Amino acid sequence: IVAEKTGYPEDMLDLELDLEADLGIDTVKQAETFAAIREAYDIPRDENLQLRDYPTLAHAIQFVQERRPDRAEAATDESATPPASDATSAEPAGGLQARIPRAVLRPALELCKPTGVELAVRQRVVLMPDRGGVARALTRRLEQRGVEVLSLDPAADAEALTHQLTDWGQQGLIDGVYWLPALDGEGEASELTSEDWREGLRLRVKGLYTTARALYDHLAAPGRFLVCATRLGGCHGYDADGATNPMGGAVTGFAKAFAREHPAALVKAVDFPVSRKTAELADALIAETLSDPGCVEVGRRGSDRFTVALEEAPASGEGGITFDRDSVALVTGAAGGIVSAIVSDLARGGVGHFHLLDLSPAPEPGDPDVAAFGEDRDTLKRTLFERLKAGGGRVTPVQVERELSRIERLHEADAALRAISEAGGVAHWHAVDLTDGTAVDDVVGEIRRESGRVDLLVHAAGLEVSRALPDKEPDEFDRVFDVKCDGWFHLQRALRDVPLQAVVLFSSIAGRFGNAGQTDYSAANDLLCKSASALRRTRPTTRGLAIDWTAWSRIGMASRGSIPEIMQRAGIDMLAPEDGIPLVRRALEAGGEHRELLAAGALGVLLAERDETGGLDVAALQSPSQPRGPMVGTLLGMGLGGLRVSVGLDPKQQPFLNDHRIDGTAVLPGVMGIEAFVEAARLPFPELSVAAVEDVRFLAPFKFYRDEPRDVEVEAQFVREGQDVVASCRLIGRRSLAGRDEPQETIHFTGRVRLSGEAPDLGVRPPANEPGDSVLDPADLYALYFHGPAYRVVGSAWQSPDGVTGRLAEGLSANHVPEELPLQTRPRLLELGFQVAGAQEIAQTGRMALPMQIGRVRFGPGEAEAACAVVSPREPGASADVAVVDPAGRVLLSLEGYVTAELPGSLDAAALRAVLADADSARSS
Repeated sequence: IVAEKTGYPEDMLDLELDLEADLGIDTVKQAETFAAIREAYDIPRDENLQLRDYPTLAHAIQFVQERRPDRAEAATDESATPPASDATSAEPAGGLQARIPRAVLRPALELCKPTGVELAVRQRVVLMPDRGGVARALTRRLEQRGVEVLSLDPAADAEALTHQLTDWGQQGLIDGVYWLPALDGEGEASELTSEDWREGLRLRVKGLYTTARALYDHLAAPGRFLVCATRLGGCHGYDADGATNPMGGAVTGFAKAFAREHPAALVKAVDFPVSRKTAELADALIAETLSDPGCVEVGRRGSDRFTVALEEAPASGEGGITFDRDSVALVTGAAGGIVSAIVSDLARGGVGHFHLLDLSPAPEPGDPDVAAFGEDRDTLKRTLFERLKAGGGRVTPVQVERELSRIERLHEADAALRAISEAGGVAHWHAVDLTDGTAVDDVVGEIRRESGRVDLLVHAAGLEVSRALPDKEPDEFDRVFDVKCDGWFHLQRALRDVPLQAVVLFSSIAGRFGNAGQTDYSAANDLLCKSASALRRTRPTTRGLAIDWTAWSRIGMASRGSIPEIMQRAGIDMLAPEDGIPLVRRALEAGGEHRELLAAGALGVLLAERDETGGLDVAALQSPSQPRGPMVGTLLGMGLGGLRVSVGLDPKQQPFLNDHRIDGTAVLPGVMGIEAFVEAARLPFPELSVAAVEDVRFLAPFKFYRDEPRDVEVEAQFVREGQDVVASCRLIGRRSLAGRDEPQETIHFTGRVRLSGEAPDLGVRPPANEPGDSVLDPADLYALYFHGPAYRVVGSAWQSPDGVTGRLAEGLSANHVPEELPLQTRPRLLELGFQVAGAQEIAQTGRMALPMQIGRVRFGPGEAEAACAVVSPREPGASADVAVVDPAGRVLLSLEGYVTAELPGSLDAAALRAVLADADSARSS
């Protein structure tokens, strides 16, 4: 049972290993494990059971021996063995993590490292200009530095462009490229012709392909660069307004893939808002070239810099869409195995009518090859080989695989058609080349005549051919890029006056992160992502969603050959069909504002930082005017996960640990976790004040087993909300556990720190009431609480009509060492609120609880040696609100929405109950 619950093979479960300290099985999982053991052996529940009495697997076996009803007499039988279980049957937790990209703040450039690019005399830089004047301003500034600027002709075709670049390259080294065409407005897609669309992409991305390919070797070394500029809005489309000029997404996608092929070079896609500024943009491009090697995607808006990071997608939101038997779906790429499975799920989920578009023709009923593929793929492969051989000539594996792939698509198409029919739906097949605008217009016209409407568009067509840029011929780049991008343009143009409910665009993790060998695929997918974002502006009543799929397991081409092994080596999880197939339907039903969704598990090397500290100049952030507190020891850097800081803590040295123990084990106080959040959040923004700490979650206690020191790491990811800066924080612990190669990583606390220009004034309320005859003796409270001297913060407590009041104890010993290290919050005033609220809960319920979450904490100005925490009256089990006030009634701290998690076991709380009588009784008396 323990093996099944923990996922450890039985031969790794040494009986003397501590379940929590050595195996990482937290108290919640221990409780689940013991519940399963009780059920398996029919052991009655014991309300007074203390898990700490059974710390090892040997103790768990002892528990069974002592309590199993039919073997109580065998409690001392040393030959008893644990029940057998099939450890291999335990499935790992689902690997799918739905995440959404969002724009997060980057540090100011003066806090970043130099990139290694010089922009100095005798350097030669290629520039593809824009039409708006930024290129002219940039050229002047570069020439003032002594740089030779080699300007390309935007009208030149690929052949002329290649000839010019080759000629320049033969004359000497090219140090870098500035690519500016995506700064120009592209026009609304609904107003463009096919020729306009293709010309816009030729200039923006296909010319970039030609240039980067011709200068591939020139740009490979450190100090070389490719800097592209876009006008997606300043946040790469990841804001409430949606992307402008979404063709720029193709430029960004290309740059991200190129950066994977040239990790030593500086590669950036710098995004700006729409404006007429030229000199400011030129200055920004030079500054981005010289500083911050840590990220590829950079956004500029006013004085703020942004990049793109990931956050967990909300479970649901507003605007969920449901479909019925009258709903009509148009699906491209319908003969793909993955698409076929998703279509089947949509049919079972309620969609009644499907128009399936694919380059492949509809499968012929009763096709023996299609049937054979479903029965035995390898046998069919041999049959095809013999058939081709009989036709004469030399037969190659490539020929066989090409024919097998054609049959596979027919097989998947047939499966989709049958699934729709079995679900009671109606399917129509349309063979069409999506790159042919006239053909798409004809098919959509036919669909409108047949069905009269289209509710859902799923654009899943695409192909992928991985090849490094020097080996990627133009026709291959066009073939991969055009089917997605031209296909999307032709579809949206043909459906421009159709009131679509939703559009789903199939992207890839290559579009989100870039991938070596996939410059075309990454460019096309990122254009689709920016197009989904742009629907906020162009079709505000249509839900647009781009899905960045990872590679799938057990379905599709990536599930065969060497790809699974390559993915495993890269640390990238493949997507299980049972997780991925229902994702489209569930995402539409869930609703929400996000326009791009990442469907993947572990991302491995894709999350690796381009720079050791994420581009952050650690020394520049260590301001002498802002000495660091006890919860920030080492600045690790600022990557895609945000600012990372670490501190080593030793319970034998720090009073806030030594005096905060549960069952003898030192535990990091939640109030010091909040202090850690604030200390980290203010490091890049020392000029801002703490307005609040919000949405705090205490997910798992941070324990110091055997009083051994541990490192606490905090990540803080920054966003702009109006005039405030908000840091989303995580407190993380890592431990090496028995039987595991990699350390166990646990997120213990999360929360948001809100920074603003001024600290809030929380006002004044009536001073805390004075106690009557009934005052709680702290000795009675700390007979139940586990705190030592530094955290025995309650000097006295009493009940009144206003609620429960607790006074801060006098003469408290030091909170931390060195004692002179400054605190950003007031941990022990907050702890006073926690403990008084806890005392009230003990008096009401007879049970002790630990902090679980806080809605909001605000810190007002002022200091006070004397303070009282007033806990407002509440019903048992309800959240608490607390105000900590000084003797004059000035509010020093307010705590809203304080929620606890109950510890098992009852308490002898008679003393507390006698003093902290029920609030209703106190008020009525």
